[in-house]
Amino acid sequence: MGPLKGIRIVELGGIGPVPFCATLLADLGADVVRIDRPEQAGTGGRFDVLRRSRPTICVDLKTTEGVEAVLRLVEQADALLEGFRPGVTERLGLGPDVCLTRNPKLVYARMTGWGQSGPLSETAGHDINYIALTGALHSIRRAGQRPVPPLALVGDYGGGALYLAVGILSAILEARDSGAGQVVDSAMVEGAASLMGDYYGLYAAGSWTAEPGTNMEDSGAPFYDVYETSDGEYISVGSIEPQFYAELIERMGLAGEELPEQHDRAHWPLLKQRFEEVFRSKTRQQWCEIMEGSDVCFAPVLSLEEAPQHPQNVARRTFVEIDGVVQPAPAPRFSRTVPELPPPPAEIGADSEGTLRSWGFAAEEIDRLIDANAIVPAR
Repeated sequence: MGPLKGIRIVELGGIGPVPFCATLLADLGADVVRIDRPEQAGTGGRFDVLRRSRPTICVDLKTTEGVEAVLRLVEQADALLEGFRPGVTERLGLGPDVCLTRNPKLVYARMTGWGQSGPLSETAGHDINYIALTGALHSIRRAGQRPVPPLALVGDYGGGALYLAVGILSAILEARDSGAGQVVDSAMVEGAASLMGDYYGLYAAGSWTAEPGTNMEDSGAPFYDVYETSDGEYISVGSIEPQFYAELIERMGLAGEELPEQHDRAHWPLLKQRFEEVFRSKTRQQWCEIMEGSDVCFAPVLSLEEAPQHPQNVARRTFVEIDGVVQPAPAPRFSRTVPELPPPPAEIGADSEGTLRSWGFAAEEIDRLIDANAIVPAR
């Protein structure tokens, strides 16, 4: 089930954005097979959420037989995903020229941090480095403090996996019209830069300053920030529009108090100090009772343990439990082609033989691959 039913994808196992992208596609119904290394066989399991929804095959890509087996899969696939440094798949015999020769309609999707070219293309890096080069990391901090790494959400997953998924699906649609595949070169730096597009526009217009913690959405504005409550918990407010701000002031009990005008930046520090005093006067739960369900633009700051229990998340089934592990449900939602609940991540290589059979390999071919140590059979 799912809107991507019928699309077949080969994923060359890696870390970070490639498995996250593959999970998104598999959750929505794509038939994804992940190629893992033989030494990984038997590891992984139900806690490895980024491996859910798809089987894995342990293939030794140092063997001719292993490479040929992957090329057999490529012949039947709509797309191949890989996240190695530039040139690695070419050295393995699985580069785009080889794969596109075997399947001219293939979408060959490449995920790197820096891109396939440029002075940094051959160097190592991680999410924090990629977003540092785009202006994103510089912008995520309070005044006078160091930049805060925003988990791996901006580079790996937002700028990486999501842009890779869009690129793959766009190229698959185009290939169905043209009959020709192509290479998708997705770089986390470029995806993260794209996510910053609005802020570059505001900066060029003079509406955003280069000084962190002084702008509307970077903790500069008192009406768009996180505040501590009397019990040491936190709440968030985002009352940008004047009608929402007026309701915030009302529900905070400040309607009769003489306050600076909302967008008087010179008095933001003074107004923020007053907000901090007021929010610290009640517990988080008390503020929830006052603010939730209103147009204040309010939400409590919840932990990983608390978030799945919030009534909104419960009502929408935002989180599901799979094999005893609470995790996010597939997103987005579809009215007709509703994806099934994802199966749990299996141990790596748990169904190598069964997966090859489902992709058209005969029993004797699988036996030869096992005898050649090109694949590792299930335990």
